[in-house]
Amino acid sequence: MDLGIERKVALVTGSYRGTGAGIAARLAHEGAHVIVHGFEEGQTAEVVEQIKSAGNQASSLELDLHNIDFKELQNKIPDIDILVNNYGAPKSSNWESPASWEAEWAENVLIAVSLSQTVIRGMQAKKWGRILFVGTAGIYNPSSHSPGYYGSKAALEPIAKSLAIELKGSGVTVNVLNPGMIATEEVKDLIAKRAEKHGITGDWEKLEHWAATKFMPSLTERLSSPESLGDIVAFLVSERSEQINGAMIPVDGGWLYA
Repeated sequence: MDLGIERKVALVTGSYRGTGAGIAARLAHEGAHVIVHGFEEGQTAEVVEQIKSAGNQASSLELDLHNIDFKELQNKIPDIDILVNNYGAPKSSNWESPASWEAEWAENVLIAVSLSQTVIRGMQAKKWGRILFVGTAGIYNPSSHSPGYYGSKAALEPIAKSLAIELKGSGVTVNVLNPGMIATEEVKDLIAKRAEKHGITGDWEKLEHWAATKFMPSLTERLSSPESLGDIVAFLVSERSEQINGAMIPVDGGWLYA
């Protein structure tokens, strides 16, 4: 199926590694020109080169999005068609101290909001655009750790719905994707260490089965990869996804019901 994003310009925040890199590669494979984002000089070089080596289009944006002035942000962000607000991170908030709560909201909400505000005017002018916030399935069943992180990710739902309403009839859609555990290299290392404590060792297929049936069980008994998540993102930001707007979309393999 032709997704209709060939020659569209897509910015994926935090795409210098992990999930963001997988999303960027998939969008580039579908013909989009992907802007790979990193926070520091040199962070994006490897991913940009990988995308170009595959015969696809990519460029680099190395810009620290923390505490940047809004006018400066407007000057730094090029005209884009697709914004994937992938970047986010926990900052170890807890119920014993107010420390880190503000940082978690800044990381997971305010950066994405500022970028969205930066790009919507250009999207409206073209009468086409896609804005996708990446949250977490953890908001549906949070634990006591990192409450500020889960709270900030949960806030993306009303924010996205409000923006979708604001952009009614403009040709711009706004959605939230809530993935479960994603098998990035960091997560694979974590799973290997946890599995070893339970006497489980072996290749990734064996470790993944343990993780998806015992550690964080799901109905599919599989974990998402950055690339498989990229497949779903590619559809949600495509021409074909026009009727999905203001939606919260869990991609967790049925983790909630396992």
